[in-house]
Amino acid sequence: MTTAIGVVMTEHIVAGRLEDQKLVGPQLRYPADSDELDALVAIPGGEIVEKLAEQIAELIAQSQTPVDAIGVAVPGIIRHGVVEDSPNLAQIKGMRMAEELTRVLAEKGIKSPVHISNDADAIAAGVAATRGQLDRLTRVWTIGNGIGYGRWPYVEGVWEGGHITVTLDPKERYCGCGGVGHLEGIMGYRAMRLRFLDLEPEEVFALAKKGDERCREFVDLWHRALAAGTASFIHLAGPGRFYFTGHNVGFLDLPVLRAHLETMVKMSPLLSYSLEVLPPNDETALLGAGVSALRALTW
Repeated sequence: MTTAIGVVMTEHIVAGRLEDQKLVGPQLRYPADSDELDALVAIPGGEIVEKLAEQIAELIAQSQTPVDAIGVAVPGIIRHGVVEDSPNLAQIKGMRMAEELTRVLAEKGIKSPVHISNDADAIAAGVAATRGQLDRLTRVWTIGNGIGYGRWPYVEGVWEGGHITVTLDPKERYCGCGGVGHLEGIMGYRAMRLRFLDLEPEEVFALAKKGDERCREFVDLWHRALAAGTASFIHLAGPGRFYFTGHNVGFLDLPVLRAHLETMVKMSPLLSYSLEVLPPNDETALLGAGVSALRALTW
C-alpha cells in the first residue's frame, strides 16, 4: 500500500491523507470559513510553512502507517521545489519551499520526502487519476482569484497559462503580476473587482443576464479571453479534452465559450477538442498533489 499526504494552498490550505491513491479519513482546512478568500495574503511566508507542517503532522499522527511522500500544491511558478514567483501570494516568492518545509517537518520527527507542485497541475493530476488516465494528456483551467493552467503528465516548463497575452489593448493592466493584456487581468476575481469598483463580480454576471450593456460586453470579453487562451494551447499542443473548475467556474457559460472557440480554431486536425466543467472541490487537488509526490519518487 502506498501512502501520501496531499496539501493544497490556494485561497485556503487544505490537507488530506491518501492510501493507494484514494483519500481516506478527515481533511484539515485553514481557515475554517470557506468564504474567506484572502485569508492567506497577509500571513508571512514562514508562518505559512509552519501551518503546512502542523496540518501534515496532525494527519501523519492519525495512523501508524509510514508516509511514502508528501505533496504540496501552491500557486505560481514552481520549479525544483522553489517558488520562483507567485503573484497572488507574493510573500512566498523566492521561497525554497521544499527545503524549508522539509526542515520544519524534520524538527517534528517527520522525514518523508516533500514534493512541491503548481496547484493547477495538481488538479490536472487529480482529474487524470480519478479517470484512470494518468498516461494521457490532461489540461485544466482553474478560475478563481487567479487563473491557473494545469497539465498532466508533468513536463519541464513554466506553464503560467493565466498570464498568457490575450489582448493588445494597452489599457488592460489589471493582472496581479503587472503585465498588460493577460488572461488573468480579465478573468481573475481581483482583476474584476479593480475593473468594476462599483460592482462585485457576481453582480456583474447577474446584471449581464438582465441585459445591462456594460456588463454584457464584459462577460462576452471574459469568455472570448478564455477562448483565446484555450485556442493558443490547442495550437501549441494539439486538441484533446479541457476541464474547467475553480471557485468561480459558475461564471462560465460553456456554449458561449465553445462558440468563441469555434471562431479561433479552424484547422481540421485541431478540431477534436472537448470542453467539460467540473464542480470545484478540494478532493481532486489533494489527490493530484499526493499522486504527483508519489510519481516524483521515480523521476
